[in-house]
Amino acid sequence: MSDGFDDIGAVGAGLAATGYLADDAIATAVYLAQALRKPVLVEGPAGTGKTELAKSVAAMTGARLIRLQCYEGLDESRALYEWDYRKQLLRIQAGQREQDGSSPGAGDQGWDGVEDDLFSERFLLTRPLLEAIRAPDPVVLLVDEVDRLEVETEALLLEVLSDYQVSIPELGTVAATRIPLVVLTSNNTRELSEALKRRCLYLPLDYPDVERERAIVMAKVPDVSERLAEQVARVVRSLRALDLQKPPSVSETLDWARTLVLLSIDHVDVERACHTLPLLLKHRGDLAKATKSLTVSGID
Repeated sequence: MSDGFDDIGAVGAGLAATGYLADDAIATAVYLAQALRKPVLVEGPAGTGKTELAKSVAAMTGARLIRLQCYEGLDESRALYEWDYRKQLLRIQAGQREQDGSSPGAGDQGWDGVEDDLFSERFLLTRPLLEAIRAPDPVVLLVDEVDRLEVETEALLLEVLSDYQVSIPELGTVAATRIPLVVLTSNNTRELSEALKRRCLYLPLDYPDVERERAIVMAKVPDVSERLAEQVARVVRSLRALDLQKPPSVSETLDWARTLVLLSIDHVDVERACHTLPLLLKHRGDLAKATKSLTVSGID
């Protein structure tokens, strides 16, 4: 990964080359994240391309993607590091045999030597945050669904991202030699701390408008016609305007378009749309609501 992008336009073009169609706000946020060495917090509904953005930035720059998938109950041992207790136990047992004279090198180290050895690099299990901090190569660190973290773990993340360093009591402070490009995603299921937000660039993402979603379908679905891509984008847009439990995501739009192409459908009518709605909607109530809406209003 280069040390920076030439300009915002180059970011947009680079993302487009990976298949991610970014608007000016997205391209600007990625450009500034690299230039200012600040994390970018991407917030919006599920299925709006937040995770895919991080993957595309890594692909565009040739960086390695390291992903921390957040969930309730995630703690330091899973996010940062832990010690390999099984290997440490084996080392203790080997040390005891040495002291008993039942193995070569008996008594050479004693307990102090064994203890020092126990907390050395070879017993350290690195997790995504520490791996990204220590990486000598270019890295994009994706902290996915950060809003699912508990407050205590969010504080740990804040500490790491403030100085890009980690304190390991037994080994000392590990500081990043190369600052990773950090993308945090949030579905906005809870309010994140102001301290975390202050340290990040903020990028709100919503579902794309009809024209951009049409372009995404054209870019991602082989053999789709412009007419069908336009229809797909318009139908999905109309469904999202309904009061649904889970509006269709962009990935579900693409699944629907691929299915229509597979079935050799070049024009969507109400009957075909209703028969294939389960590709877009995954809740019984949403299906009923969408079917009624399409039947009453029709499809342009």
